[in-house]
Amino acid sequence: MPTLNSAITNLTGQRTLNSDVLRRFFTFPIFLATLLAGLACVGAQVRFVDPDTWWHIRVGELILQTHHWPTIDIYSFTARGARWMAYEWLGEVIIAFAARFGYTGLASLQFIWASTLTLLIMYFSYLRSKNVRAAFVAAILTLFLLGAFFTLRPQVMGYIFMAALLIALERYKQNLSKSLWWLPVLFLVWVNTHGTFFFGLGIFGIYWLTGLFEFNQGGIYSEKWTPQQRLHLLEVLFLCIAVLPLTPYGTRLAMYPFEMAFMQPLNVSSIVEWEPLSFGLPFGKIILTTVILLIIAQVYFRLDHRLDSFIFVLAGAFAAFAHIRFVLFFLLFLTATIAVLLSRWVPDYEPEKDKPALNLIVMLCVLGGIVFYVHDTRRLVARFTDSYPVQAIDYLRGHPVTVPMLNEYGWGGYMIYELYPKQRVFIDGRADFYEYAGVFSDYIEIMRIEPDAFRVLDRYDIQACLLQRKSTLATVLGQLPAWRIEYSDDVAVLFVRGNALSRAVAAQK
Repeated sequence: MPTLNSAITNLTGQRTLNSDVLRRFFTFPIFLATLLAGLACVGAQVRFVDPDTWWHIRVGELILQTHHWPTIDIYSFTARGARWMAYEWLGEVIIAFAARFGYTGLASLQFIWASTLTLLIMYFSYLRSKNVRAAFVAAILTLFLLGAFFTLRPQVMGYIFMAALLIALERYKQNLSKSLWWLPVLFLVWVNTHGTFFFGLGIFGIYWLTGLFEFNQGGIYSEKWTPQQRLHLLEVLFLCIAVLPLTPYGTRLAMYPFEMAFMQPLNVSSIVEWEPLSFGLPFGKIILTTVILLIIAQVYFRLDHRLDSFIFVLAGAFAAFAHIRFVLFFLLFLTATIAVLLSRWVPDYEPEKDKPALNLIVMLCVLGGIVFYVHDTRRLVARFTDSYPVQAIDYLRGHPVTVPMLNEYGWGGYMIYELYPKQRVFIDGRADFYEYAGVFSDYIEIMRIEPDAFRVLDRYDIQACLLQRKSTLATVLGQLPAWRIEYSDDVAVLFVRGNALSRAVAAQK
């Protein structure tokens, strides 16, 4: 009988233990986080790869193979040997390492970045709203916009670091953490990954400055730091600044954001992601509508805002309207603001109503869907075959063009990835480098078919052109007897000047 009682006791205890494990690790907030990660994976499908992804892979692979950081260009024939630095080298190394596992590796990295960034935004929104359900709903609402920025570029890592910084400072502000000594390490990695570290310094500075005094006016308020907190923040901020020159390129890498802002006017004025946010596009309409709704909510509900949060929303809105690429910067703060507003109506999480077993089942389904996504390489490849000259590159691989060839700006990176070193490009996504070399302005003149366009082609001795089939220049070359079509498909067309290829082959013999 004692043996039976012991067995019953052990069985009951085991069930209790299993129940405790389920309730601890498969809670409703964790369920929401898993579901959000799965939705982020779906959102990442909008842009599996970016035109710059390809040359980022090639640069990262060069660093992995040689253990040296590039200082001159080796990928173009128009500016070969000119001074150049890989200012996002650490992010490029990570992308290149993932590329060693093929498209599955790239898709896995994209999912990790997308889900990490989305979950960090949700957690920051939770810290600001104190309502996990409101934070989840807010993250879902902004995920429709976030998905457009889930690209395989180092800038996504930069925003991950930015979200981590916001969380660290917010936790410190709320006395949930006592130390920020790890932030200099974050900035050391950040400065070697992407130029958004400069925004990080601004965020840090605003947190510190708005806590130097108490303020309460018109629903805007600030809370004063204790003397110990103020000193600790200042010491950590100085250390974050002190580590910025610790890069393979010294202080030049740390100064790059200023170089971008003040020394690259053609780049900033010509590249789509640097253009102002257009309200004529659906993307712009959504942002504008959201801002208007927030203003109406402010007038109607008389919301209170902490001073630093208010500054961040205004700065983010200004940055987004000034340049499309900074919409993601705005979304960091917009999501938290929406969560604070929704917390007025959305009921908070009630642990006693949790259903851990059901949470576990749904979480396993979500994770299974993610695994299927990253392993479905055929579908992944199909997502960019309509945008890149995949078939044309296959043709060039079997029929190398040994003469100087003009290529589309957005295809240069893909050509570097697929054809280097057998084929060097006219231009690729490194717009800053080509602007300094004078190539970018020449490219724009050619593609716009300005009066001296064909003289510029002659100056570079261009004997072939790989262009979008429906581009204006392709239409013009198709009407000129001096140019003939060597190859054509639904995406790309390859023009050759006269018998240039025959002469080049004869010269090699």
